[in-house]
Amino acid sequence: MLLFTHLAMLDHVGPPGHPERPERLASVLKALEGMALDRREAPFAARAAVERVHPSAFVSAIEGVFPKPGEGIIALDSGDTFLCDASREAAWRAAGAATAAVDAVMAGEDAIAFCAVRPPGHHAEPAQAMGFCVFNNIAVGALHALEAHGLSRVAVIDFDVHHGNGTQAVADKDPRLFFASTHQSPLYPGTGRVTDTGPAHNIVNAPLPPGADSALWRKAMEARVLPALEAFRPELVFISAGFDAHRADPLAEMSLEDADFAWAATALKEVADASAEGRIVASLEGGYDLRALASSTAAFVGALVN
Repeated sequence: MLLFTHLAMLDHVGPPGHPERPERLASVLKALEGMALDRREAPFAARAAVERVHPSAFVSAIEGVFPKPGEGIIALDSGDTFLCDASREAAWRAAGAATAAVDAVMAGEDAIAFCAVRPPGHHAEPAQAMGFCVFNNIAVGALHALEAHGLSRVAVIDFDVHHGNGTQAVADKDPRLFFASTHQSPLYPGTGRVTDTGPAHNIVNAPLPPGADSALWRKAMEARVLPALEAFRPELVFISAGFDAHRADPLAEMSLEDADFAWAATALKEVADASAEGRIVASLEGGYDLRALASSTAAFVGALVN
């Protein structure tokens, strides 16, 4: 299994007390030590790859506001997404991890890759950075698979506790991209209704109430997400791997356990084995209790490795 990351992402630092902090990635990398992973440096994404998702004007605008050394931390228009002088490298490498992972998996170097990155990506809409996210890493990877590798059906499964509104916005305009999400509702960003199916019926949302436990979440996966994913027959499976549905997470109120993320990895791997030659690219999204994030990621990656 391939692991794409870069230590420069630890230098992406926000205001004091911000939940999306460098210790998140540090805890994940420590938890993965000792596993049979081929660790590789995440490169800078090609601008053309990012612009498949984000309009050139948006990319130029972001480039224009990245702080220079000594300029401190700025908040973007959404108010919850920050930039410091190290954020440019972190953001471009986070997106680059996804495209590099796709290239490696499609080249047959390994069937599975995990991108341990920050900032996360699934809230970033084509023309709006938000929800701690600058570029939509997973969507950049998905469109790269479609355009650069000639695939015709790719899927993104998102089990972060927050709905991946940015990824859904991309899928809404591209029938080659299947998007399915389990998430708490009501909760930020307030999107992800069951009735959102997309013009091509390539979107599946399974919102769950606060307090939803393992049984309720697995039932939603088995009844709604997995059958639709199997019917789509993806040629490559992407996973927006957010671990903030864990019972210990401070930003939400679901009650999943480490074992649930291992179960999801196994279930999604079975679908990938059936239609995608086992190809999976997963990318880190949320998870804000350090201990739960570390143990959940280890359980998830361990299930993919085994």
